[in-house]
This record gives sequence, C-alpha cells and structure tokens, in this order.
Amino acid sequence: MGYLPHTDAEREEMLSAIGVKSMADLFEAVPASHRFPSLNMPEPLSEMEVAAELQALSEANEHAGDFALFRGAGAYHHFVPSIVNHIIQRGEFLTAYTPYQPEVSQGTLQAIFEYQSMMCALLGLDAANASHYDGATSLAEAVTMALSVTKGKRKKIILSHAIHPQYREVVRTYHQGRDVRIVGDGGRADIADLVDMLDENTAMLAVQYPNFFGQIDDLRGLAEKVHAVGALFVIVTNPMALGLFKSPGELGADIAVGEGQPLGISLGFGGPYLGFFATRQKYVRKIAGRIIGETVDADGHRAFVMTLRPREQDIRRDKATSNICTNQGLMALAAAVYLSAMGKNGLRKVAELNYHKAHYTADEIDKLNGFEVVRDKPFFNEFIVRCPVPVEQVNAHLIEQGIIGGYDLGQDYAHLQDHMLVCVTETNSRAEIDAFVSALAELQK
Repeated sequence: MGYLPHTDAEREEMLSAIGVKSMADLFEAVPASHRFPSLNMPEPLSEMEVAAELQALSEANEHAGDFALFRGAGAYHHFVPSIVNHIIQRGEFLTAYTPYQPEVSQGTLQAIFEYQSMMCALLGLDAANASHYDGATSLAEAVTMALSVTKGKRKKIILSHAIHPQYREVVRTYHQGRDVRIVGDGGRADIADLVDMLDENTAMLAVQYPNFFGQIDDLRGLAEKVHAVGALFVIVTNPMALGLFKSPGELGADIAVGEGQPLGISLGFGGPYLGFFATRQKYVRKIAGRIIGETVDADGHRAFVMTLRPREQDIRRDKATSNICTNQGLMALAAAVYLSAMGKNGLRKVAELNYHKAHYTADEIDKLNGFEVVRDKPFFNEFIVRCPVPVEQVNAHLIEQGIIGGYDLGQDYAHLQDHMLVCVTETNSRAEIDAFVSALAELQK
C-alpha cells in the first residue's frame, strides 16, 4: 500500500533512540550475500510446478492412513464423515474471525450456539464456551476458574496422577509463580487418597474419566465429598466415551473439560485441536470465552447474541478471565457438524464399537506368553499391556510391519516401565487387530 504512517523525521528519531543511524544498520548481522538484492533466489515456477513440488514434499510425511494405528493417549484416530470437511471448508466459516460486533455475525453465532447446546447435552452441564485451544488448556482454565470462585482464599489444587501427564504439565506452566499448591499428581494416589487430601484450603479436585490409562474409576459419591469442603469438582473426559457412560454432570461435576478432537477432527499432525469447557449456571460469569444465547429480534425472528457475561469483561484487569476470542472456533464447528451428523444413536454406536473392539484386542493379547493386560479396573477403548521387552523394542518391531504400537507409559510413570497403553477405535478392522496381535506374538517369551 502507498500510505506510510511515519515521517522521515519520526523514523530518524526512532533510529536514534535505539542507537543506529540508518535502516541498513538494522540488518548488519545478516551477511551481505544473503541480503536483498544479492539473494541467490531460484527462477520462478509456474503454479503447476509449485503444486507438484509441494505434493512431492508432502508425500515425505507418513500419516495415520499409512499404518494400522493402535496409539491414543489423548489424540485418537476416528472416522470423520465427509460432511464435516464439506461444511468447515466453506469460505464463510473457514475465514470467520471472532465476533467483535457479534449481532451482525448471526451465522457464526448460530454455529457457536448449536455447538454449545450439544456439548451441554453431552456433558450434562448448563453452559459451555467455544472454545479453548486443547484439552490441556481447558483444564488450566478450570484451575483459574476455581481460584476465582473461591476468591483466591484457597491455595490447594488436587490433580489425580491418572490425568494426562501433559495436561498436568500445562496446568503447572499456566499457574507457575502464583501462590498455588498443586498436589496429588506426583505419586500413585487412588480416589480414596485424593479424598484424604481434601481440606478447607482446597479450591478444586480434578480426575479424568476415563482416566489416562483408559480405565473407569468409581466416582460415585466423590462430588459430595468435594463439595463438603467447599471445593469445585472437575472431570476431564473423553467425549466419545459419553456415548456409553454417565455424563460428568450426572456424576456431580461443577466443571467438565477435555479434548474435543475425537468429535470429527482429524489427527492433523497434532492440531489444531479443540478444548471444550462446560460448567454449571452459577459459575457462568467466571467462564473464559464466548457464551452465545438465543433470543428474538425486533421483528420476532430467531436471533443470537453474546450473553451471560459483560462484553467488556476481558479488558478490565480486575474483572477479566482469560481473553479467549477466536480460538478453535472452526474446530468447534467441526465438532458441531459431527455431533449433528452422528446423532445420539450414532455416537452410542461408535462408542460401542470402540469398547468391544478394544476388549476383543485385550482378550487376544492376554493369550500371548509374556504379555499381560492390566485388568484391575474396567476400561473403555484404551488399556495397559505389560510387555516382556521394553516398549521401544516392541514398537520398533511393529513399525516394520506397518503398525504403530501403543504409548510407552514408562516415559511418564516410573512404576510402569515396560508397560504400553494400547488404543483401539472403530477404524481398526478385525484384520488389523489380528495382525497387531500376530506381530506381538513374535516377541512373546
């Protein structure tokens, strides 16, 4: 563009302030041979030639479609109906920014409203935002809310060791330097041990359901014990499992958080993903992000508005939550399309396939000498396998046969050396499962 906002005098003043005489002085650290116009640039290519080169580069990447995949640990290979990408790749959605003047963005607001409504139904809670960057940041924001709800007077946060280890690391990163004590996640505390940690200084207790190991802990009565000391009860959950099991709301959770990637979002080399966050009505003004409500306009037509929290809240330091704006709005739309396409019965069917295929796989692995499935608790679509050799060796053997093996739990849990976390979803065929078990059989002792 032709307009330059600064005058020559202003530029000279700025250069003088930083101790240089000219713009060229700013680039002295760059060798002259690598500065314009001395750049050794190749000749230009046509669009067709550029497309061919980029295609060749992309084929150097290996992706989930190239392998039989038996690894989850927070990112899951599920089937994504074609309608999801058809909708989110429409220009009006793909390029939409956060609604700073929301009422003129009715399409964006409706998409967010529908997503929030479906997530509330799935999670059994009253209000959901749209959204956080991933499951880890949504848990960190739950800590922020708990500290705010308890007015900063409570300093203890209890995290189960069975919450995803990377989620716990992000919580500590978010809240480092604050006068907050995080306990419970440094050992092997079970639910009863976490209850024993509750006291009048506790702001929040969080568990994962199913937990990081795919197991279903008995959470009955836990909410009452947490609430008895005035703390908030948080459940980190896999939304796919809720097609079969009770919702966090039914279990008494005040906040439900987690990773929405299983809901119609591809693995995508690690992102972008979707952190969902839902809470009870009484805490809604403490929520970070956008809350969309339904109303009628002056003509009596259905309309959507930002609601339940002041629009200026995030710019007032003493009132602000995290300033969550656009985030993963496109990913929230993908989840909304997925949930709409699947419906209640479809989601249950997918959850059943995950459950039964995982249990078939576990039964077959249990028949192998030297391998043992840990069965001390019920599990959903992930389970722990004790291996006769290091997991690194197991996975090196599997990858040679086109199989991505389980997650090495010894990386995060010292007591689980030589233990592998195996994941099975609806995308794993019977042939893939049998090939996986056969490959493991070659390592049995």
